[in-house]
Amino acid sequence: MATAALALGATTALADTKIGMITTLSGGGAGLGIDVRDGFMLAIEQSGRSDVDVVIEDDQRKPDIAVQLADKMVQSERVDILTGIIWSNLAMAVVPSVTAQGKFYISPNAGPSALAGRGCNANYFNVAWQNDNLHEAAGAYATEAGYTNSFILAPNYPAGKDALTGYKRMFKGDLAGEIYTQLGQTDYAAEIAQIRASGADSVFFFLPGGMGISFLKQYADSGVDLPVVGPAFSFDQGILQAVGDAALGVVNTSQWNKDIDTPANAAFVDSFVAKYDRLPSLYASQGFDTAQLILSALDKADVSDADAFREALRAADFDSTRGDFKFGPNHHPVQTIYAREVIKEGDVFTNKIIGVALEDHADAYVTDCKM
Repeated sequence: MATAALALGATTALADTKIGMITTLSGGGAGLGIDVRDGFMLAIEQSGRSDVDVVIEDDQRKPDIAVQLADKMVQSERVDILTGIIWSNLAMAVVPSVTAQGKFYISPNAGPSALAGRGCNANYFNVAWQNDNLHEAAGAYATEAGYTNSFILAPNYPAGKDALTGYKRMFKGDLAGEIYTQLGQTDYAAEIAQIRASGADSVFFFLPGGMGISFLKQYADSGVDLPVVGPAFSFDQGILQAVGDAALGVVNTSQWNKDIDTPANAAFVDSFVAKYDRLPSLYASQGFDTAQLILSALDKADVSDADAFREALRAADFDSTRGDFKFGPNHHPVQTIYAREVIKEGDVFTNKIIGVALEDHADAYVTDCKM
């Protein structure tokens, strides 16, 4: 009997689920990775599960580092699931290799078009969005607002290209100009000069993290008085305090906001503030939902049974911070995307929902996915 008990204990230990989180925790864009990590770990902590082990590493926003970490996690750490990547160029370097080795990758952020269409994979799920989605919503909003001649700009990397593609897909007006900036660029004097001379009636930009802070401050100081529309990435909670008054009144698009009126979202916001003493961002909500999805699947199936675990992920049987949540056939969300306005509550800059930009919206690449 003692031998049997020992064997059972060993089996239980081996059945524990190991999750590898590779995300950006230093340098430019670290705030995004920190928020994903904190939201994710809050959900893990609240679950009370002792059979889930999370290994966290910093990719430093460098594709080669991310690849090395992924190899180490799969081959040495023996993780069952990987998650955490913020940047699409890093996702493109890591995800195909991870899924080819039979591991699950659950994205809390990056959603490049190449992985939503022909490059989709049965073991790849995206909990956030396909990269084009929030930009499509911005284009739809700009059209509804009556803008007819937009100047658009984004960084020259996969998510930047998806951003402008998405905006153009839904914007029914003309383009006064289209620019791809350098990834990590902080000086936008030349771009703002082109906007000033372009004859545009509006500006759409996707510049995440510190890039967006730099652009908005320089734009506000320039005296160019054209309305700005963008995705949540440049107007999210972690960025707004640094931007300040320059962001007030700007309309941006997001699938989440702290004022979505559901019990699950209210509980998430309250518990995040209580633990971390700051308001959650879009990224924190995505990290939280990613963990909730994984936990919901583990309640139904062991990750070692790949087919059963995959079906449990597809079911998405969890209370999302954004309300209703479901996956399309390519494992990307079908969801409502809101228009938000930047406001000030006391001394804190934040967003409030002012309307729906796109309802129950799927991505444009789903028909290219053959799983």
